[in-house]
Amino acid sequence: MTPSEAFVETMVANGVSEMFGIMGSAFMDAMDIFAPAGIRLIPVVHEQGAGHMADGYARVSGRHGVVIGQNGPGISNCVTAIAAAYWAHSPVVIVTPEAGTMGIGLGGFQEAKQLPMFQEFTKYQGHVTHPARMAEFTGRCFDRAMAEMGPTQLNIPRDYFYGQIKTEIPRPQRLDRGAGGEERLNEAAELLAQAKFPVIISGGGVVMADAIEECKALAERLGAPVVNSYLHNDSFPANHPLWCGPLGYQGSKAAMKLLAQADVVVALGSRLGPFGTLPQHGLDYWPKNAKIIQIDADHKMLGLVKKISVGICGDAKAAAVALSQRLAQRTLVCDATRAARADQIATEKAAWEKELDDWTHERDPYSLDMIEEQKQERTFNGGEYLHPRQVLRELEKAMPEDVMVSTDIGNINSVANSYLRFNKPRSFFAAMSWGNCGYAFPTIIGAKVAAPHRPAISYAGDGAWGMSLMETLTCVRHNIPVTAVVFHNRQWGAEKKNQVDFYNRRFVAGELESPSFANIARAMGAEGIVVDRLEDVGPALKKAIDLQMNHGKTTIIEIMCTRELGDPFRRDALSKPVRMLDKYKDYV
Repeated sequence: MTPSEAFVETMVANGVSEMFGIMGSAFMDAMDIFAPAGIRLIPVVHEQGAGHMADGYARVSGRHGVVIGQNGPGISNCVTAIAAAYWAHSPVVIVTPEAGTMGIGLGGFQEAKQLPMFQEFTKYQGHVTHPARMAEFTGRCFDRAMAEMGPTQLNIPRDYFYGQIKTEIPRPQRLDRGAGGEERLNEAAELLAQAKFPVIISGGGVVMADAIEECKALAERLGAPVVNSYLHNDSFPANHPLWCGPLGYQGSKAAMKLLAQADVVVALGSRLGPFGTLPQHGLDYWPKNAKIIQIDADHKMLGLVKKISVGICGDAKAAAVALSQRLAQRTLVCDATRAARADQIATEKAAWEKELDDWTHERDPYSLDMIEEQKQERTFNGGEYLHPRQVLRELEKAMPEDVMVSTDIGNINSVANSYLRFNKPRSFFAAMSWGNCGYAFPTIIGAKVAAPHRPAISYAGDGAWGMSLMETLTCVRHNIPVTAVVFHNRQWGAEKKNQVDFYNRRFVAGELESPSFANIARAMGAEGIVVDRLEDVGPALKKAIDLQMNHGKTTIIEIMCTRELGDPFRRDALSKPVRMLDKYKDYV
């Protein structure tokens, strides 16, 4: 066969049916046989969007997401997206055709050293060293993406797609992960048996291991409150009485207050990332004296961020089963207070829900000033700018069953962490620790390709939306209907909040005056809805979902929001400076 055929047949052996990217001469010989092999290449507007789509596809399906592009600039455009996939532990394979071997080092057209670009954000980099090894390296990249739980890179000199080779298509190899070592599992079970107030942190590993039911069983045996790790709001069902909400920035006060009481914490499938455990809402909630049992499939994560008592390198599902079995016939200290703990969980959750209901705007005096200014500044057909928290609550109420939601980075999107609840895993997608703008919309497009039967919604502020709105054309051109909610507050809100709190309201480069995004959507062939009344938020979302699910239509919902701002995003990384400017402010 030809090397192109070996490449394509190896992808077929790994179940690849969709890829994302932009066509290019560097891989055209292989692309010519994608369709006969049953592989659909979905053309995008920009390669960063393709990388995010592959990420969303992988996170929903649990299978590989694949992205490909032209050598040089097409590949370099993907770096940000692959970094986001790395921090989401997504099995994305990026195929990077490279300049031909006879031209490498001569500074030819679109030549670049493509392996160093991705070395920090991939689990494995396969560079095809000879055409006859095409299938070998391709198969290894697909195997390693699953085994290492992260992106891999397949780098192919463009002239290596051609010729005649003899090869064998490798069978996919998948690891069968175990529960962890017996000694450590026994230590963990003993700690839990003696715990008075155990708490479970359900992390992304629970979702990736399809371990929701096993996590529920362990929580029910212990009568333990379960909190979601940061940006993994789908790692435990919100309709379960032991669910308490997410930790981290703009998370649940109920979750934080209950975690603060823990004497034993089970971090199930979580690396306990530093940003996701910072103080929030004025609560320094991380329990200082609690014993921590950390369970992670990557041994390098154990004890990396928090001091732990027991570290278990194992699969979240298998480990949860093993612990439940060890606790099944034992008398637990926490059994004596099970009923009281259940009452406390319910009380804290009810208090937090009431606070959210009553929290109709931010409490910062600056935000209140802005609200009054905007009421006088502009109205929309008799409406007015809407408070983000009220909008987020109405969107939450209108969410359909089985919904998938992606959120971008930014002020309002971060506040949304308090309002997004899910009863099913593989439903919530965020850029995790990478925190890049322009993430949410293309990611939800990829998720929709993987699960066309599920409603798909993205959240973005106007700044992040400006980086990704062009992928509306991808939805229209290729019949991938999704719903995008754009919070239009005409500013870079998260960074502007830092200027409020730390830089004496000296605003630089934060304003984003824009035309109507709904009108732009209509010009692209999608539907556009402007919302400027609170009572219209829920109906607008329901209409958009109907258009998506029953009419195959993409809709952009443009919500006109006040400029009020939530807590600063980087309170941990900023301090108020003393400037000469401050000393002479009377003269400025």
